[in-house]
Amino acid sequence: MKALILVGGFGTRLRPLTLSFPKPIVEFANKAMLLHQIEALVNVGVKEVVLAIAEQPDKVQAYISNWENQLGIKITCSIEETPMGTAGPLALAKSTLTCDGNGPFFVLNSDVTSEFPFAQLLKFHESHGKEGTIFVTKVEDPSKYGVVITDESTGQIQSFVEKPQTFVSNKINAGMYIFNPSILDRIPLQPTSIEKEIFPTMAKEGQLYAFELQGFWMDVGQPRDYLLGMKLYLQSLQKKQPEKLAQGDSFIQPVLVDPTAVVGSKCVIGPNVTIGPGCVIEDGVRLCDSAVLNGGKIKAHACVHKSIIGWQSTVGRWVRMENVCVIGKDVQISDELYLNGASVLPHKSITTSAPVPQIFM
Repeated sequence: MKALILVGGFGTRLRPLTLSFPKPIVEFANKAMLLHQIEALVNVGVKEVVLAIAEQPDKVQAYISNWENQLGIKITCSIEETPMGTAGPLALAKSTLTCDGNGPFFVLNSDVTSEFPFAQLLKFHESHGKEGTIFVTKVEDPSKYGVVITDESTGQIQSFVEKPQTFVSNKINAGMYIFNPSILDRIPLQPTSIEKEIFPTMAKEGQLYAFELQGFWMDVGQPRDYLLGMKLYLQSLQKKQPEKLAQGDSFIQPVLVDPTAVVGSKCVIGPNVTIGPGCVIEDGVRLCDSAVLNGGKIKAHACVHKSIIGWQSTVGRWVRMENVCVIGKDVQISDELYLNGASVLPHKSITTSAPVPQIFM
């Protein structure tokens, strides 16, 4: 089997992190976002993954050989000279997706996280025999989204409604699909939206089905949602693989700590915290609902809440951070500052507090 992942462009919603690395390479729970998806695809039998890349292909390609060796899979890049939307990349990669026969293939948006139950999706897709199946997930406020109207007994999609003001459904497109190769005959080799230009026609022809996603789901393409998605991921890990979580009196679960990280004494870490490789957490630190990326350092008695600390960045002693601060790569934050919702670009030294949200450029 094969799969195509829509890697996309610059990841502007996740800046300043994506000023240093492409969004799919940014660590999510101590692993590149893209790698979570590729591992799940390998587990369901996928042997080749195509990465549809519009920007910074060289930075993504630098990771591919290690992943291929690690997972025993072939990974190829399909480079878009101009952005091709969400359907155009399928047409661009048509020869690769179809070269081994007529079997179905997966398509994923690169910035979604879930438990990735691809085996169930594949089984349902094969059971109805039509051209496509999309994962759908339920949301509390469907008025913010385009919703999917289905036949509740069969899962066949009847229509799509954009941001309904009266309730018609609470199911939305989760950004993960499986298709038969015949879908490629519908897609021109030009920028095309699969959601607006391809799916409605398939639904009218009775060729598109929905399968409800069980467990958590989140689009982690912006900082607040990244942290919420991380929380959901860790809570799932706590239920299904608790042995992977950190152990000890300092931790309020769920907390994920890389084995190479160092955590000092009298810390209170958690809940919903990830600490990456090579990180140093000094004595008396309080961390909650936050991610510390590779090489980050939190000095003694700092308090970090709902924030992302970028690679090789240092948070000074007695610093307090909250309200979704996002610290880019190689940032130095001086002692005894207060940061409220601050966004700090890479390679900066911060010497003044930010009591209201601001960007340090």
